[in-house]
Amino acid sequence: MSLYDYSVKDRTGNEVSLEQYRGRVVLVVNTATGCGFTPQYKELEEMYEKYHDQGLEILDIPCNQFAGQTPGTDEEIHEFCTLRYNTQFPQMKKSEVSGENELPLYTWLKSQKGFAGFGHGPMALAMSAMLKKIDKDYKNNPAIKWNFTKFLVGRDGEVVERFEPTESMKKVEEATAKQL
Repeated sequence: MSLYDYSVKDRTGNEVSLEQYRGRVVLVVNTATGCGFTPQYKELEEMYEKYHDQGLEILDIPCNQFAGQTPGTDEEIHEFCTLRYNTQFPQMKKSEVSGENELPLYTWLKSQKGFAGFGHGPMALAMSAMLKKIDKDYKNNPAIKWNFTKFLVGRDGEVVERFEPTESMKKVEEATAKQL
């Protein structure tokens, strides 16, 4: 299996085969409009503008599973992102990324790269403390822990790296640039 074996629905409900991204580098991100990590949209858009012509695609998959931080309809979410961050990358239908109703794409992504920790620093410590209250075993399962978890997929359709939301966007950009 690879990225190209999956499809997702776009924000209007049309099926999008990920086969159309064959040969491109894809960053899959579960996003939220009301999260402390929401400003990452700015850096994601900057990456998209900088690298799209070199083969980068960013798939924005809004998700409301984490503290209800993505309220609203798909159209309202799209309007927020385009007006506030001028996002141009494809935005998909709001979906679940963990649990029994998760997108099959996320089942596969997590099977390829599990959770490896939040890293170091104040945000990492805050995320760890919060998650211990929600899931005492959070360190030992591949579930998506929060908004803005990113999966970097190489041109061959295979997952290269997983970035938790606490990872610096500079590191995400550096790893992405290496794939281009």
